[in-house]
Amino acid sequence: MSSEILGPLRMHVEVERWPLVAPFRIAGYSFEFFDLLLITLEKDGQIGRGEAAGVHYRNDKPDSMRRQLEMLRADIEVGISRDSVQRMLPPGGARNALDCAVWDLEAKLSGRPAWEIAGLELPRPIVTTFTCGADSPQQMATAACRYTQARAIKLKLTGEQIDAARVREVRAARQDVWLAVDANQGFTRSSFEQLLPVLVEARVELVEQPFPVGQEALLKGFQSPIPIAADESVQCLADMPALVGCFDVVNIKLDKCGGFTEGVAMARAARELGLKAMVGNMIGTSLGMAPAHLIGQMCTVVDLDGPVFLRTDRSPRVEYSEGLIACPSGLWG
Repeated sequence: MSSEILGPLRMHVEVERWPLVAPFRIAGYSFEFFDLLLITLEKDGQIGRGEAAGVHYRNDKPDSMRRQLEMLRADIEVGISRDSVQRMLPPGGARNALDCAVWDLEAKLSGRPAWEIAGLELPRPIVTTFTCGADSPQQMATAACRYTQARAIKLKLTGEQIDAARVREVRAARQDVWLAVDANQGFTRSSFEQLLPVLVEARVELVEQPFPVGQEALLKGFQSPIPIAADESVQCLADMPALVGCFDVVNIKLDKCGGFTEGVAMARAARELGLKAMVGNMIGTSLGMAPAHLIGQMCTVVDLDGPVFLRTDRSPRVEYSEGLIACPSGLWG
């Protein structure tokens, strides 16, 4: 993936507020809206766009991301490349938005799609999970049934006693779907061990981030009959070697790792380390899902349902049909 310098160019950065259809709850947080950073880079009449939500639990928020980019405005506008983006900013939302905008602009200027530049295969529609926020068991089962087209569903759990009923109710309502649970660091070793037989009985296929960051050693030698995915425990490529022996799957999110460039590198590194790759999202419009969709071509689990929680979306938008996500041409890259 050779990287050419694009410049001079003009940059525009703004923070947009996107209301949710309904409040969304995970362990430790509840959301009614999300602020997203949008960056556009313009050169020779072509515009490249990148979007980022940041990482809320690391205090990486759109306003601070905008300040990071504004401090680099002169350096960016004189001319940048995908390689220089990696040196300008650390992993996080600001680099994600800038990196994705550079990829999008390069694709448009060169007439070559981003997947081809990255050395990936022609993208195809892929199965994505659809997420049920932590709620009462009955409400979560109802939410799961609303995803009539879903082939895969992920449940947000909290480490509370009610988690078992949540899983049972959803499985009873949706016998047909692949099922995963996401603790968002909410379990203790005891609560996980108590819940595990319920998860096995309910045919749960993946447990995401059971323990808090810093407690990964609890998984050393832990014989789980269900694969365990790292989310908060892995932010970027440098974190991956430490996952071996604790986790089976690595959840790649562009807001965490800092963009499409590192996301592709992480998916490739997962194979080398004997891990499976998953791609997810913090939240976002279709613009945020599009580069992640390309990484999803290399993953065994795809969790790119962010836009379904928003009252509105960008145009053009990703297409959800029969439990699959597909990206139309012209959206990104």
